[in-house]
Amino acid sequence: MNGATRLPELGPWLGRLAAPPSPQSQGTVPLDDIRLTLATATLDLAGAARDFADGDRAAAVSALRARDWREAWDRAVAEAATRVKTVIDERLAAAAAESRHPRRKLVRAQVSETERAAIAARLGAGAIPFENAINRLDELAGPASRGGPEGEAGFSAWWDGVTDAARRLDTAWSSLADAADAEVARWEGEVARIRQWHRPRWPLWLLTVGILAIATWLGLVLGGYLAVPGWLRPFAEWWWRTVTFA
Repeated sequence: MNGATRLPELGPWLGRLAAPPSPQSQGTVPLDDIRLTLATATLDLAGAARDFADGDRAAAVSALRARDWREAWDRAVAEAATRVKTVIDERLAAAAAESRHPRRKLVRAQVSETERAAIAARLGAGAIPFENAINRLDELAGPASRGGPEGEAGFSAWWDGVTDAARRLDTAWSSLADAADAEVARWEGEVARIRQWHRPRWPLWLLTVGILAIATWLGLVLGGYLAVPGWLRPFAEWWWRTVTFA
């Protein structure tokens, strides 16, 4: 980079992260809107640094602090985890509607907040190189903020660190998108179990046996084979008067 005041656009180093949305970019979990929000936040940080670069090198460096990169990334991870939870819950609900699975049991089967937090941790697991890269930016910030030739060299090294962080962010996002699809796949067994659920048949069989037993007993009583209980005598006498057998 020639001079501390010329900061190029960061977009080319963000790679697929900043690509326009397309059907091919969507996996099992629709994440394009979250991806573009993350890319926009990152480009806004770089834009602020570029605005400061001409007049205040230290301010330009401060505009791209590790904390700001991390906050944008953490928001994206949290939103992606919520989106994964939504997709899984929707698949479970669709399977339940197909099999007429009881709603109260479905609620217990859906993704809990604890499980959502675990999903978020797994989605962010591929960001370690990105985390290392933005931490290095803070280490490079001091030399980059100085004046003179030393500051010029430090600023150049800092910008190299910025572009490296952008590339690492793109890789981290690709890892997150793959992990999101893997999370949905992990729940396919539970989705299949709910889809294949059948209402237990033993209550129906028990009810059928009970009805048959009552009908048999009533037939024997009204047929005169068994003694008529007192509470049933009015009905029995009505039956005998009304029903005649040829």
